[in-house]
Amino acid sequence: MAANSRLTVAVHVLVWMALVRDRGRDVVTSEQIADSVHTNPVVIRRCLGALRKAGLVDVRHGAGAGWRLIREPESIPLSEVRQAVETEPLFGLHRGEPNQRCPVGAGIRPALEQVYNGVEQAARRALEGTSIADVLRETLAPGER
Repeated sequence: MAANSRLTVAVHVLVWMALVRDRGRDVVTSEQIADSVHTNPVVIRRCLGALRKAGLVDVRHGAGAGWRLIREPESIPLSEVRQAVETEPLFGLHRGEPNQRCPVGAGIRPALEQVYNGVEQAARRALEGTSIADVLRETLAPGER
């Protein structure tokens, strides 16, 4: 099973946009962002669409077309970014019903739900306490800050 990287891509996009804005460029294209993420611009446009619905970025059409941040990086917690691009919980339970005649099959869901709920709450708190600006500061080498 592959890990879902939508949150990672979305954070990368927003951090890159914050850096570019700090350096004087307000509007960027999906192709420019894709170059940093090293992925297809279509992937970036899908991500930007979700971020736009969440009110984090906006698109400009016509001359000077592109995408821009519409909130300050300090005001964008990673929890909000995750909510914009992820619809699934961190952990999933069995897709089908486990064998209820088996003692493990009958009790595994409630046991794991309790553990997973605790992990979800801890992850949510950690994401709420970290902003796009925090990630940008941590990302840049000391000489680039």
